[in-house]
Amino acid sequence: MDTADHAQTVIEQRLADNLEAQRRKSQQSAGRESATECEECGAPIPELRRLASPGCRYCIACQQALETHQKQYNR
Repeated sequence: MDTADHAQTVIEQRLADNLEAQRRKSQQSAGRESATECEECGAPIPELRRLASPGCRYCIACQQALETHQKQYNR
Protein backbone atom coordinates (compact mmCIF):
# COMPACT_ATOMS: atom_id res chain seq x y z
CA MET A 1 0.00 0.00 0.00
CA ASP A 2 1.48 3.33 -1.00
CA THR A 3 1.21 6.60 0.92
CA ALA A 4 -1.79 7.87 -1.05
CA ASP A 5 -3.73 4.64 -0.45
CA HIS A 6 -2.92 4.78 3.25
CA ALA A 7 -4.02 8.42 3.47
CA GLN A 8 -7.28 7.59 1.70
CA THR A 9 -7.89 4.70 4.11
CA VAL A 10 -7.30 6.97 7.11
CA ILE A 11 -9.64 9.64 5.72
CA GLU A 12 -12.37 7.08 5.03
CA GLN A 13 -12.05 5.64 8.55
CA ARG A 14 -12.27 9.08 10.16
CA LEU A 15 -15.36 9.89 8.11
CA ALA A 16 -16.95 6.59 9.10
CA ASP A 17 -16.10 7.23 12.77
CA ASN A 18 -17.57 10.73 12.63
CA LEU A 19 -20.76 9.49 10.95
CA GLU A 20 -21.14 6.76 13.58
CA ALA A 21 -20.64 9.27 16.41
CA GLN A 22 -23.26 11.56 14.88
CA ARG A 23 -25.67 8.64 14.48
CA ARG A 24 -25.24 7.66 18.14
CA LYS A 25 -25.70 11.27 19.22
CA SER A 26 -28.91 11.53 17.17
CA GLN A 27 -30.28 8.33 18.67
CA GLN A 28 -29.52 9.52 22.20
CA SER A 29 -31.13 12.90 21.57
CA ALA A 30 -34.18 11.51 19.80
CA GLY A 31 -35.71 10.27 23.02
CA ARG A 32 -35.36 13.62 24.76
CA GLU A 33 -37.53 16.65 24.34
CA SER A 34 -35.75 19.73 23.04
CA ALA A 35 -35.29 22.66 25.38
CA THR A 36 -37.30 25.79 24.63
CA GLU A 37 -34.54 28.03 26.02
CA CYS A 38 -30.78 27.71 25.62
CA GLU A 39 -29.16 26.18 28.70
CA GLU A 40 -26.12 28.41 28.19
CA CYS A 41 -27.46 31.89 27.43
CA GLY A 42 -31.21 31.61 28.05
CA ALA A 43 -32.20 32.70 24.54
CA PRO A 44 -35.31 31.08 23.06
CA ILE A 45 -34.61 28.11 20.77
CA PRO A 46 -36.67 28.45 17.57
CA GLU A 47 -39.21 25.71 16.89
CA LEU A 48 -37.57 24.82 13.55
CA ARG A 49 -34.27 24.13 15.34
CA ARG A 50 -36.02 22.02 17.97
CA LEU A 51 -37.72 20.00 15.24
CA ALA A 52 -34.58 19.64 13.13
CA SER A 53 -32.41 18.64 16.09
CA PRO A 54 -34.50 16.64 18.58
CA GLY A 55 -33.15 16.88 22.11
CA CYS A 56 -31.20 20.08 21.47
CA ARG A 57 -30.19 22.00 24.60
CA TYR A 58 -28.50 25.09 23.12
CA CYS A 59 -29.26 27.87 20.64
CA ILE A 60 -27.32 27.77 17.39
CA ALA A 61 -24.71 30.33 18.50
CA CYS A 62 -23.95 28.49 21.76
CA GLN A 63 -23.92 25.11 20.00
CA GLN A 64 -21.40 26.42 17.46
CA ALA A 65 -19.23 27.86 20.24
CA LEU A 66 -19.36 24.52 22.09
CA GLU A 67 -18.40 22.56 18.98
CA THR A 68 -15.56 24.98 18.18
CA HIS A 69 -14.26 24.63 21.73
CA GLN A 70 -14.46 20.83 21.53
CA LYS A 71 -12.57 20.79 18.23
CA GLN A 72 -9.80 22.95 19.66
CA TYR A 73 -9.30 20.89 22.80
CA ASN A 74 -10.05 17.36 21.60
CA ARG A 75 -7.19 17.00 19.17
